[in-house]
Amino acid sequence: MTQVPPPMAMLAELTHRCPLSCPYCSNPLELEARSRELTTEQWLRVFREAADLGVLQLHLSGGEPATRRDLVDLVKGAREAGLYTNLITSGIGLTRARLDELDAAGLDHIQLSLQGMDAETADRIGGYRGGFERKMQVAGWIKDIGFPLTLNCVLHRQNLHQLPRAIEMAVEMGARRIEVAIVQFYGWAMLNRNALMPTREQAREAEMIVAEARERLKGTLVIDFVPADYHGDYPKRCMNGWGSVGLNITPEGTVLPCHAAQTIKHLEFWSVADRSLSEVWYDSPAFNAYRGTDWMKEPCRSCEHKLKDLGGCRCQALAISGDPAAADPVCVKSPDHGKLQEMAMQFSDGESDELTYRTPA
Repeated sequence: MTQVPPPMAMLAELTHRCPLSCPYCSNPLELEARSRELTTEQWLRVFREAADLGVLQLHLSGGEPATRRDLVDLVKGAREAGLYTNLITSGIGLTRARLDELDAAGLDHIQLSLQGMDAETADRIGGYRGGFERKMQVAGWIKDIGFPLTLNCVLHRQNLHQLPRAIEMAVEMGARRIEVAIVQFYGWAMLNRNALMPTREQAREAEMIVAEARERLKGTLVIDFVPADYHGDYPKRCMNGWGSVGLNITPEGTVLPCHAAQTIKHLEFWSVADRSLSEVWYDSPAFNAYRGTDWMKEPCRSCEHKLKDLGGCRCQALAISGDPAAADPVCVKSPDHGKLQEMAMQFSDGESDELTYRTPA
């Protein structure tokens, strides 16, 4: 058996159904139909296997997980298995009564997404009229019940100017942390680079705003920050290392090392419908493909930073360089770094803000 530590966290994509149509959605362009989703019993079995494997944190996501009628039962079963449960939600589809039921079932934490910091922006980006007003209502219920809250804000050229307000809103809502995530170009976001790519000036200003807010709000609000890849000089340690810390399960049961892994077409992905989660984690070809550093080519193989960034993102290397084993082109040592910079300039200078919205599952 491969000598790797067990995963700490698991993202369960319960469904691809969602009332929003976010143009940066990381789900694949071909969404899974409701008829193919794992059943309640299958998910509960997977949760038990995850706990036995060593998983500590379970993130319930989608799509919109609230579209699953069995959400309360799933939370209850996950807690009975001993997992810490975090609901990642748009808030649409949640009522006060349902939140009370989730509280009684043992839900530990909620992550609430915002597409903009005012109704006009949020509803336009999310493609859902009245969505912002409903989110504010849900945020109030979350605060009243006492759920620990993380606010998630995906930012891009059309809403990065609202970053200071996003941080203010997180404090006002009583959130413990905020995820300031400049859009990552996978899934639907790849179709919208011309409309979403931030300018270099926006990216640098965001870094300064986050640094100032972290210092000012120390002890009050934790700020997680995902910088703008295309304007960077060094790659992020994607997923904290391929097959190292966490895993994703799609609605029909395919187990992935990250959201976009299925873009790497030559990999063989196993399903929890056919195999145990332990088998998938330790033995599957996909999870072992880019673990550690043995797979690396130059310049990564001899780079002094290779244990710091582990080569960066495999899916981004494929998307830009055409080779998932290449250095992440964000890195200044990548032969395609200049190409990435040219693309960043080209897309950030896009003349149109027209969006291609996510289609329904």
